[in-house]
Amino acid sequence: MNVLLGLSGSEESVKTLRRTVERTRDVGDDLTVVVVEKPEAERSQDEMYEEAVECLEEAGVEADVIELEGDPGSALVDYAEQGAFDQLVIGGGTLSPMGKIRLGPITEFVLLNAPTTVKLVR
Repeated sequence: MNVLLGLSGSEESVKTLRRTVERTRDVGDDLTVVVVEKPEAERSQDEMYEEAVECLEEAGVEADVIELEGDPGSALVDYAEQGAFDQLVIGGGTLSPMGKIRLGPITEFVLLNAPTTVKLVR
């Protein structure tokens, strides 16, 4: 499977990165990692890029790691449209006090506009 992993600088992205790299190592998917810029995130784009490279090296997984500029949701969807990806993996979603999932604007945009199957890791 050809998998595209989209990361911002959130804790959800770190968890998504680790889970996706572990799955890639176990099943042999082809992985491409893109890091988008989200100014309000806990980590900068450069810090998230370095974390992705380090995680991939530790797991012994080969993957391209690319930084994308511009609006995070649009940049991720545009990149997904350019490739032959079977799946787009993103992290996101929190639970409301009533137990329902709440999606952030980037996650919602990607879910509604991605040209391929989207896997949401919570």
